[in-house]
Amino acid sequence: MDRAGVPECTMDNEIRAPSIIHCTFGNARPIHYLLTPMIQRVQTIFLFLIAVAMGIALSNPLWEKTGATPTEMAHLTALQYSYQQGVTTYVDSIWYLALLIGLVGLVSLYAIFQYRNRLTQTALCAVNALMLTAIMGIILYRTLYSGKAYGNPGDQGTFLFGFYAIIAALVFNALANRFIRRDEKLVRGSDRIR
Repeated sequence: MDRAGVPECTMDNEIRAPSIIHCTFGNARPIHYLLTPMIQRVQTIFLFLIAVAMGIALSNPLWEKTGATPTEMAHLTALQYSYQQGVTTYVDSIWYLALLIGLVGLVSLYAIFQYRNRLTQTALCAVNALMLTAIMGIILYRTLYSGKAYGNPGDQGTFLFGFYAIIAALVFNALANRFIRRDEKLVRGSDRIR
């Protein structure tokens, strides 16, 4: 910093785009150095997409099924399982499903910022995989077992957009884990060469 309190600005030749100027205040690192490694890695995109998919699953219905009459419907969302019989609507709270979905989203966002520790990211992806498996188990139990008693037992019902968002999150989690492991293998290989 110069005497007037104005930050020093320099060109950085290490960056692929040499026209980027970095301004620092004293000994602080520029923001560019803090965010660039995280954004340049493809697993960051997949981890972010997991969080987006969990937001979609929380805000959209997961499943529905028509009852004995066309006006009777059963619905499954992240917060409740509801079904109509005649003019009466029954609601079962399944808050634990919403909690698991929210935790998966938060863990994936936290994993994005653990980009310097790939082993932690791998462990967080494993935790996400376990929680996503539990989410799928709860949904399939509610739809295929509990939902079978409602309406026509031969009709499985219709899975909706929120359910497919959870399946997409499973795929994104597997891809993120694959790319994290690939980065770790590259780092270990370069350390072995040195």
